[in-house]
Amino acid sequence: MKYKLIGLGLIFLATAMQHGFAQSKSGTEAPKREFRGAWIATVLNLDWPSSRTATSANQQTQLTWMLDKLKEAGINAVFFQVRSESDAMYDSPYEPWSYWLTGEQGKAPEPFYDPLSFAVEEAQKRGMELHAWFNPYRAVRGSGYANAPGHVSVLHPEWILSFGKLRTLNPGLSEVRNFISTVIADVLRRYDIDGVHFDDYFYPYPPNQITTEDQDTFSADSRGFSTIGDWRRDNINLLVAQVADSINAINAEVKFGISPFGIWKNGVPSGINGLDAYNVIYGDATAWLDAKTIDYLTPQLYWRFGGGQDYGKLAPWWAEQTGDRHLYPGHGLYRSDRGTFSGTPFAAEEVPRQVRFNRENDKIQGSVFFRAKNITTFASKGFADTLKTDLYRYPALTPSMDWKDVRAPSAPTDLTFEWTDADEVTLNWLPPQVSNPSPRRFAIYRVHYDDLFDLSGAIANARNIVAVTGETSTKDYPGIAPEPYYYFVTSVSSNSVESRQSNIVSLEGRAVATELVQPLAFVLYQNFPNPFSSSTEIRYTLDHPAAVSLRIYNVLGQTVATLVEGKRSSPGTYGIRWDGTNQRGQPLGSGTYFYTLEADNLRVSKGMVLIR
Repeated sequence: MKYKLIGLGLIFLATAMQHGFAQSKSGTEAPKREFRGAWIATVLNLDWPSSRTATSANQQTQLTWMLDKLKEAGINAVFFQVRSESDAMYDSPYEPWSYWLTGEQGKAPEPFYDPLSFAVEEAQKRGMELHAWFNPYRAVRGSGYANAPGHVSVLHPEWILSFGKLRTLNPGLSEVRNFISTVIADVLRRYDIDGVHFDDYFYPYPPNQITTEDQDTFSADSRGFSTIGDWRRDNINLLVAQVADSINAINAEVKFGISPFGIWKNGVPSGINGLDAYNVIYGDATAWLDAKTIDYLTPQLYWRFGGGQDYGKLAPWWAEQTGDRHLYPGHGLYRSDRGTFSGTPFAAEEVPRQVRFNRENDKIQGSVFFRAKNITTFASKGFADTLKTDLYRYPALTPSMDWKDVRAPSAPTDLTFEWTDADEVTLNWLPPQVSNPSPRRFAIYRVHYDDLFDLSGAIANARNIVAVTGETSTKDYPGIAPEPYYYFVTSVSSNSVESRQSNIVSLEGRAVATELVQPLAFVLYQNFPNPFSSSTEIRYTLDHPAAVSLRIYNVLGQTVATLVEGKRSSPGTYGIRWDGTNQRGQPLGSGTYFYTLEADNLRVSKGMVLIR
């Protein structure tokens, strides 16, 4: 064997942070970073809880079981519906408890528990993101139950638009926008969520399509708009911007995404026909992308390849609109099972083909499935098995976002292992004592000896990830290998930026061996001088030939200067001088800037200050 037994010590290897966009994608090879989401619908008890009369204990058991099943299938993020009819699946000071939780709007669970708090804790244990899913405007769905005295339709009937049994909040009122923003800000302050998510219910869908119900509101406060359609779209845009401001003020690391109807305009792109979201429900998703008020878009592309709603046309069209924001198309998995869809069901290969199609487009970073039970409960043409054995066979981290915090957390320490069964290894480690940002979850890697000499390549390979977890322990079943396996762990931030790896442990029988491996020397130094006024030098060291890019960003995440672009460099130390000008040679103003070095699959960023 090629390894040398040194003793019972442990060693450290230092590598640069692993960043989201360094991972290449392939339709046949699962990427290391991919958003793999599922909607957990609570309205009508579609996904959870199974019954509004179930006990608190049963509801908790159901939710942990569902999260376990989603995790087993490779899902790494859930959209948990917390507000479906201006109600709450959590302990809200502003809105009553949901009827779909306890069978009576305004009635708390007995014995008491907070479903959102419970869901956040359980998702974090499993290393999964949890995005709180809000329906922004629906007030009364028309299900026939009594509204609680504290419900907004009772307290503020003047805020309500009525469409038969359906009642919605009036998007044209500033009081409504303020109320919705207050509700969401409360959740942001009290719950450790990863994201805020809106569905596509803005103005009502046909047959309840709006006509003149808000004419008086438009006449009273048109805000300079001459057409009511433009005013209605702006009402939605104003709310989206207001919520984005709240997120940035309270916790800028929380992600904000929306799942609009999958067709923006009838006839766009060519050959597409269907409900016109722009002119019927007044949702203009391109406006949110242009304004950069959202972090990701999840258009509901619930159709098959071909026809007037061709997935093969719609997904690429949306990808071209997103700019630097993320796109995670929504898939109509519910159409794969007769238990959840009354029409002609999808063929077994339809949704898997869509996932593979997404992976061939570098502007698409993942997939989201409606709905959770079509993975955990309904057969859905064997889709869960396809995920487990093929598409999501290897765990994945969610993609990181360049416009959020790209700093890496500190590495875990004191990784150890023990054989807890004949073929079961339990790995334990300690989180870093000091880290800014804090670790959100941990990624566990299992590699062979040869991988240690190209550790960056080993970390970039999704096949080497054993698990992603929010806890500090995991189990593995390594089987029999001709050489001992090596394990290490990385910390992962809320923005999915990885730390350098922990100490490395090796399995040989039931002993701990260590390996003497030369540390990688991929170093980005602090610029000097810093702060600076006229120019500064940025230095970096490479230990092996690599394609190098060096860019400067402003605090909004926009590239302001490119100093090196994809240049093949030999091992050595390099220095680049920057004079504080942009791509056009124009002087930039005083402020904080960030410089980022990319080499092969590695990415490192540091901050600097320009003073004019």
